[in-house]
Amino acid sequence: MSFEKYEKYPIVENFKREWADKQITQAPIYCSVDLRDGNQALINPLTIEQKLEYFEVLVKMGFKQIEVSYPSASDTDFNFTRKLIEENIVPDDVAIQILIPAKKEWIKRSVEAMRGVKNGIFHLYNPTNEFQRRVVFQKNDDEIVNMAVEAMKYLIEETKDFEGNVIYQYSPESFSQTDLDFAIRICNEVIDVVKPSVDKKMIINLPNTLEACTPNVYADRIEWMCKHLKNREALIVSVHPHNDRGTSVASAELAILAGADKTEGTLFGNGERAGNLDIVNLAFNIYSQGIDPKLDLSIIDEVKKMYEEKTNLKVNPRHPFVGDMIFTAFSGGHQDAIKKGIDFYRQNKSKKWNVPYLPIDPHDIKRGYENVIRVNSQSGKGGVSFIISEFFGVEISKDEAVKFGHIIKDESDRLKRELEKSEIIELYKSFSKNI
Repeated sequence: MSFEKYEKYPIVENFKREWADKQITQAPIYCSVDLRDGNQALINPLTIEQKLEYFEVLVKMGFKQIEVSYPSASDTDFNFTRKLIEENIVPDDVAIQILIPAKKEWIKRSVEAMRGVKNGIFHLYNPTNEFQRRVVFQKNDDEIVNMAVEAMKYLIEETKDFEGNVIYQYSPESFSQTDLDFAIRICNEVIDVVKPSVDKKMIINLPNTLEACTPNVYADRIEWMCKHLKNREALIVSVHPHNDRGTSVASAELAILAGADKTEGTLFGNGERAGNLDIVNLAFNIYSQGIDPKLDLSIIDEVKKMYEEKTNLKVNPRHPFVGDMIFTAFSGGHQDAIKKGIDFYRQNKSKKWNVPYLPIDPHDIKRGYENVIRVNSQSGKGGVSFIISEFFGVEISKDEAVKFGHIIKDESDRLKRELEKSEIIELYKSFSKNI
């Protein structure tokens, strides 16, 4: 391995950051890009019927912005967009977003897909990093800026007769690899074309399309941009973190502290390479801090089932808050603390959740306590006490718990597996007869 061929990501120099002294106080605007960015990363892209079912679940969860397609890329995407509009499937309080490359013929096709939309976000983009400017497009800086400016002018002209609510969004698509001086120049020139106002805002989206820096550096870049963007009060600043370094959730959280108003991502982080921002993880993080997440997380197991069926992907059993084993403890020390914590919570009718090792109450997502404590040879008296009290209705003494715990350990060792709840209860029945 040759680590010398990689260069350090540049920091934002001569910059006094403010985000580090802030806290998240409210949920951002969420935009699901499952049906576009997530869909293009699937081995088998979704059919129109699958997209529709997926869309309905996103609406049920509470998403108010949903990127539904890249209409110029395929007939499936174009026809799905038309179906949503022509069959009046989109609720009045939901905006559908489409992705549009900065080319006139593709803009025209995309606009046709959105005719009749009630609330539409037209997301225009072009790559902006130095390598793509020089090698891929073989254009100088002025030509790349002109590409974005002329494309936005054309998009505005093509949508001027739309009766619905039209919102323009611009992305310097490779923002994460674009030097800040060029990023601010191209964004500000596009802002000059749109002329947004406080009453009619536009969106500037700053993607971590390839996550190549630590979350604090991304936050610095977002705050720097927020401080240098023209007419900031008339803008919605959006971020689109990918997960190449495995830190997209942290990048999104710090970007919110740095001034981002909107986050784009997908359910469970589906997306190209290491995936997109996991909006589920982000929303649960916000919820666990006592803040309204603005999404219905109580139905997350229903959402998880739909997601796995439609994408043929599996949610990791250790996925924060949602994985099948996320609330499970095998360790004796953890089990004892959990049992005592739950007992205290119930007995004192506590209004604040503070149970060791359980970040949220499993009941919040309609899960019982069946899997909170599972018993194997690593378990102790706390675990068996919990099983017997919770599911057999008998409180056993500390002395009994110690003795019965040894029986359970021996049995688990003998069988070389964890013991089912029913097995533990049957063993306790035999144990209690001999006390």
